Amino acid sequence: MLRQYILQHKNDDKFLYVSANHIYFSDHSLATLADDFVLEGGTHLVIDEIHKYKGWSRELKQIYDIYPALKVTFSGSSVLDILKGEADLSRRAVVMTMQGMSFREYREFDHNIRLPRMSIEQILDHTLRIDPGFHPMSYFRDYLSSGYYPFHKIDNFDVRMQQIVSQTTESDIPLFAGMNAATGRKLKQMLYVISRLAPYKPNFENLSTELGVSKNNVPDYLAYLEKGGMIGMLRDVTRGMRSLGKVEKVYIDNPTLMTVLADNVPDIGNLRETFFYNQTRVVLPVSSSKESDFRIYTHTFEVGGAGKGKRQLAGVSDGWVVRDNIETGFDRFLPLWEFGLLY
Repeated sequence: MLRQYILQHKNDDKFLYVSANHIYFSDHSLATLADDFVLEGGTHLVIDEIHKYKGWSRELKQIYDIYPALKVTFSGSSVLDILKGEADLSRRAVVMTMQGMSFREYREFDHNIRLPRMSIEQILDHTLRIDPGFHPMSYFRDYLSSGYYPFHKIDNFDVRMQQIVSQTTESDIPLFAGMNAATGRKLKQMLYVISRLAPYKPNFENLSTELGVSKNNVPDYLAYLEKGGMIGMLRDVTRGMRSLGKVEKVYIDNPTLMTVLADNVPDIGNLRETFFYNQTRVVLPVSSSKESDFRIYTHTFEVGGAGKGKRQLAGVSDGWVVRDNIETGFDRFLPLWEFGLLY
């Protein structure tokens, strides 16, 4: 993506792209590189894999202070390391987290078929009109199994995904949190336990017994897994803010990761809820619901298969049934796949 941006703007300014894990940096510093680049008239410095460079945030702070006119863009694949360095760059850098692909983005990326971005109000109003020849369900099944990650078309996708899980749980998180290797293995074990149970109602005592860890450590481990992009925690709003509420359910972060952890045979009911939560939480304030599965603003959502009825929503004034295996919505019934058009 960074390379594409540079090529599109190469006639406008002077760019330099570097990877921070290049052997060049074994005896050169980022600061020295910036000095030389500015002297040559450079205007845009683009640094990839920034987390591989020790002390990167302090040096970027120095570069920013010395050369305020220099535009610096940096990226890293370890979200935890980026978060750790963010404090040094407060008021200097805008740090953004890139989400996996939505179902809408997957359709365009893989099949060059464009669908409009929808708001929650448009979905509830059944405003989407699709071509009679377009049948989304076959694409939707492929998306659930592998489409969240843009590299899914590369060979040995499952192997690569397992490597990412191992890297995150056994290396990235322990390095971020100052854990030893044994604790990192416990994190990986916790992730697999949750993948069998998700959506998982947190029971810290049972989880600590199964993993052989202190009950007091379980909330921290869950928080690290969430920051590392492995799980998502659905909270209530009893404290006025969703982000501060009590954790009601723990989900695997996205349906593709859930499929991989389940050896390609995930529970379909859990997969549906995982998809709904994963796609909606990017742009909407999703919280738990006492009556059903999810709450967004005043709307209550029950997620299920094509035969899911409204029984659980009896007495709920703003209740909606989100059905899998239907192409279009009607009345109080909404197609699950349309929630993949939110971003």
